[in-house]
Amino acid sequence: MSFTLPSLPYSEGALADRGMCQETLELHHGKHHKAYVDKLNGFVDENDELKGKSLEEIILWSKDDASRAGVFNNAGQHWNHIHFWQALSPSGGTMPDKLKSKIEEDFGSVEAFRDSFSKDAAAQFGSGWAWLIVGSDGKLKTTKTPNGSNPVATGEGTPILGLDVWEHAYYLDFRNARPGYVSNFLDKLANYEFAEANLASA
Repeated sequence: MSFTLPSLPYSEGALADRGMCQETLELHHGKHHKAYVDKLNGFVDENDELKGKSLEEIILWSKDDASRAGVFNNAGQHWNHIHFWQALSPSGGTMPDKLKSKIEEDFGSVEAFRDSFSKDAAAQFGSGWAWLIVGSDGKLKTTKTPNGSNPVATGEGTPILGLDVWEHAYYLDFRNARPGYVSNFLDKLANYEFAEANLASA
C-alpha cells in the first residue's frame, strides 16, 4: 500500500484574497507535502514491518526512537498536512454556534482562545505546529508540537484544528511575521466548520 498526496479541497488560487497566495499553495502542497509522501513511501518500501500499517500506526511505531526519526517526521508531516488542507477554507474565519459555545465554556471567551492559540503558535521555536485539541477531560485546549510531531504522537488529545508554523507555510505572504500569519489564519482562513465536525466526533 502506497500513501498518496491528497488533492486540495479548493483550487490553488482560492485562498489568494484571504492571505495565502497561489505560489504558497503550489510550493507547500505540490513540493513540500509531496516530498513527505514520497519519502514515507520509500521507508515503507524498505521496511516490511511498515507494510500494511496505517499512517497513525506508523506515527506511534516510530515516535520516541531516534533510529526511526526519518519515518516519524515524514509520517507525521503527511498526517499533519492532510489535516491542514482541510483546516483552511476560502470562506474561513466564521465560527459556528456549537464550536463557539464550547470555546466560550472551556476558555472563557473566543478572545481567550485566540490569545492562547496565538501564544502557542508564536512560542513554538523554529518549525512546528499549533493545535486546538480536545483533551482527555473533554475540554478544549491549545498546544504546540515541534517539527513533524502532532497530538497523535504526544497523546495530549484529539486535534480538531491545526496550523502549520513552518516558515515555508507563510514566508511568501508574511515574510518573517509569524504573528500576522497566525492572526490572518484565525480571522480569514480557519475552517471552523471542520473543527466543529472534528469536535463532534472526538
